[in-house]
Amino acid sequence: MIPEIRISDYDYALPDGRIAKYPLERRDASKLLIYKAGKIDESVFRHIPDLLPADSMMVFNDTKVVPARLHFMKPTGAHIEIFCLEPSAPAEYNLIFSETSCCRWKCIVGNVKRWKSGRLTLCNPELSQQVAALGLEAEMIERDGETSVIEFTWQDGSPFSRVLEICGTIPIPPYLNRDSESIDSERYQTLYAKYRGSVAAPTAGLHFTEEVLDGIRAKGIGMETVCLHVGAGTFLPVKSAEISGHTMHREPFSVSIGLLEKLRHRDRKVIAVGTTSVRTLESIYYAGVKCIEDGQPSDISQWMPYEREYGYSFEEAVDALVRYLKSNSLDSLKLGTRIVIVPGFRFRAVDVLVTNFHQPQSTLLLLISAFVGGNWKEIYDYALFHDFRFLSYGDSSLLFREQR
Repeated sequence: MIPEIRISDYDYALPDGRIAKYPLERRDASKLLIYKAGKIDESVFRHIPDLLPADSMMVFNDTKVVPARLHFMKPTGAHIEIFCLEPSAPAEYNLIFSETSCCRWKCIVGNVKRWKSGRLTLCNPELSQQVAALGLEAEMIERDGETSVIEFTWQDGSPFSRVLEICGTIPIPPYLNRDSESIDSERYQTLYAKYRGSVAAPTAGLHFTEEVLDGIRAKGIGMETVCLHVGAGTFLPVKSAEISGHTMHREPFSVSIGLLEKLRHRDRKVIAVGTTSVRTLESIYYAGVKCIEDGQPSDISQWMPYEREYGYSFEEAVDALVRYLKSNSLDSLKLGTRIVIVPGFRFRAVDVLVTNFHQPQSTLLLLISAFVGGNWKEIYDYALFHDFRFLSYGDSSLLFREQR
């Protein structure tokens, strides 16, 4: 049954001055709120290795943010911003980044009403010879509501990944109310980012330094990765009065068979770094259910967790996935998920969560409420009263799941 949850019940006053517009000088200097067994404390992020349970496994999202914002100009001089969301042709990230002359992306187009037809040329205000040599152009192929399919063509044979590096800018969140700057190229990216594809950073990971990672290893905590490419839907507010009226965006994810086998017989607590890791890990169970019932895994729909009771254990679901991958000579599970985690959700994989402080009336705030047994307001009131910095470049929290 789809939960009946009013979005207005998940609102709080967030003054603009409490939104961190820039990162701190040191990644691990941010404050850290700790919530455990109904009690709240605080520390500094660099001390997080001392606060983690030793018998645990930490899971990071190693997606990499791409410079997905491109600025074009019409012959009339009008500026058009194109925000690449996800591949269209080729549809696979690794293939589209390897294209050397032409590709198509699903995009959000700014000032789209002023672009009826025709090819656009890339803005090059600094008259860069490198940019000019690419000759990057854009043509609208089709429009579908708020998004468009855009075809990009260029001339010098560079892979499209290189084209974006030269021509694009990092798509920092709109609530920062500023243009991307050089600092964002480094700091709006985790140290362990590996696989290109996100248009928003998995921001819980922005606090980790090599020293913190070394401290986690030294404590004997297992360190694993998943990859979920974060979509622009992360920026979209919930506009409906109830969560039932909100449509979640699809995000592709990948989980290695090695991690699945560790989860299959796990005797350690699982610590998820970020809500994207939570959504990936919790989607594994439902992919396993599909594997058991349909013979193969498939994308996870938004409301699948709430449609009925599922009698399979987490281990049974993961075991089905491992058998499927082995029988098909696959080394990883690659699917898409639209899962929405709201109060009433039954967590099956994640015990502890590292995460930033999220926007009012957002699906991420509902996830936090579900994880802490409804005590989100107490946590956020504490953060507001004790001068924590909010959102992507803000401070962090370490949340231990309420056992219910």
